Amino acid sequence: MRKITTATMTVAAATMLVLSGCSGRGEATQSAAAGFDKGSTIGVVLPTKTSENWVLAGDLFTNSLRDAGFKGDVQYAGASSSVADQQSQISSMVTKGAKVIIIGAVDAGQLTSQVKAAHDAGSVVISYDRLIVNSPDVDYHIGFDSFRVGELQGQSLLEGLEERFPDKKTYNVELFSGSPDDSSAAAFFNGAMKVLKPKIDDGTLKVVSGQSEIKQTATPGWLPQNAQIRMDTLLAGTYGSTDLDGVLSPNDTIARAIITSVKGAGKTVPVVTGQDSEVESVKSIVAGQQYSTINKDTRLLVKANIEAVEALAGGQKPKTNTEIDNGAKKVPADLLTPLIVTKKNAVEAYANDPVLAPLTK
Repeated sequence: MRKITTATMTVAAATMLVLSGCSGRGEATQSAAAGFDKGSTIGVVLPTKTSENWVLAGDLFTNSLRDAGFKGDVQYAGASSSVADQQSQISSMVTKGAKVIIIGAVDAGQLTSQVKAAHDAGSVVISYDRLIVNSPDVDYHIGFDSFRVGELQGQSLLEGLEERFPDKKTYNVELFSGSPDDSSAAAFFNGAMKVLKPKIDDGTLKVVSGQSEIKQTATPGWLPQNAQIRMDTLLAGTYGSTDLDGVLSPNDTIARAIITSVKGAGKTVPVVTGQDSEVESVKSIVAGQQYSTINKDTRLLVKANIEAVEALAGGQKPKTNTEIDNGAKKVPADLLTPLIVTKKNAVEAYANDPVLAPLTK
């Protein structure tokens, strides 16, 4: 992390540039700070299409940027979710003169050089969904409140356990977290543990495997096969004659892998959390299998990013409601509010979603 003095100077300088278009980042920067024409290139860099929300995000960005009059350049990382792909894509967008580059990072800590190059060239850099860390050159972050997501997951796990096992006073649980290279994964897990750790400490929850640290619970690449292998191993080694009551899962893809593993072992499906409101998981929730998910409406998130682009085009600052420390600066941020969804409130939660609403009928 940079010294506080340096970080403060960086933030102050960035603020002056936005407000006045002062020199310091070149002519292109002055132009971007003062606004830019419709028809300008807007770059969007996303991870691989490993989950429905990334696929939907790409489609929404492509259509929304076009409808708003901009030239969208929407790119995905390759099949291996390569950091090198994103590094190359960002560099290419800088060469094309992109006025804004919106980045959903594969690895939030491996893009500092490219983000600096984009920033220095005059592109406004927005981190999308996943906070880009350890870079003083991120201009804005727009996403859902990841720590709050984790808190809601922990809360829904407790509520599900109490609901399903009203006669029990203690519960056997296991914990899963996301990919170590995703900055959001730690925020999800830490948020959940804020809720769950007191219950672990007082004996209400028992992590039977003893694996309660984020390094022990991680799911590399967010890949369901990695989650299923770990769940298979836990069941075989720890739950031969022991009941598993609940599992903290960081997202829906992993939740379904956990449920597949449990069914394969011939055990009753425990209370399992999730995130992203994926179609198959919403079906599972309605059918009484997966207990919960988190609704982070991708349509609202992309809309917030498009509104930020339009504000910047008009020479205005995008809307923000907080700051978030990325390890190098406090990044102005617009954090949207997530929502727990269970079978009880699914109809209401997805009432305005044309894809998910029919699944709740």
